[in-house]
Amino acid sequence: MNFAPVLDINSNPTNPVIGDRSFGSNVDIVNKLGIKTMQGMMDSNIIPVVKHFPGHGDTLVDSHVGLPVVNKDSTQLNTFELIPFKEAIKSNVDAIMVSHILLNKLDVNFPASMSKVIITDILRQDLKFQGVVITDDMTMGAIIKNYDIGDASVKSINAGSDLVLVCHGFDNELKVINSLKTAVQNKLISEERLNESVYRILKLKEKYNINDDTIGSPNTDEINNKIKDLLK
Repeated sequence: MNFAPVLDINSNPTNPVIGDRSFGSNVDIVNKLGIKTMQGMMDSNIIPVVKHFPGHGDTLVDSHVGLPVVNKDSTQLNTFELIPFKEAIKSNVDAIMVSHILLNKLDVNFPASMSKVIITDILRQDLKFQGVVITDDMTMGAIIKNYDIGDASVKSINAGSDLVLVCHGFDNELKVINSLKTAVQNKLISEERLNESVYRILKLKEKYNINDDTIGSPNTDEINNKIKDLLK
């Protein structure tokens, strides 16, 4: 699985975080190159995860540091930011990463990664996405500076996320796992909600023939040298 490609349209030149991770500021270029990159990964049996839904290209704050606010309504998103994601869904993308962006005209209380409006209403129901939803890293400043990571993860699952990404800190991982277990025991997360995610994840694993067999470690030097040769 690769947390790429970036389908954000880099429309704000002062954006501190997306920059050249985006394919550009032009929606057609992002569409064309983003979808081809996604399909190339799929052809190589790598699961692509397009990001950062519903679009991180017009932000003034780096979500690694703080919580970006985007003052756009659904009409504005549909005619710009969402276009590459719609194209990805049409092209059978398997997984989408949801960003830590507060879209205050759609959900004044929670960022996209914790928002039922964004994940269930827009992504699932309006855009008809049936694949796996993954959060951006919950240890980023946008979350941990504003929310309890355990509570945020519970809200994210109830909003419709299938996988909660926790990239830093064993204590953070334990807290999220234990918070989710406690939420299930206290019926704050239903068994039905869990099963929806489990089936999506199992379906994805089956599609890519992922099993529990032990695999050898990749030769990172060889991979990096191939990349250097290609870039030359």
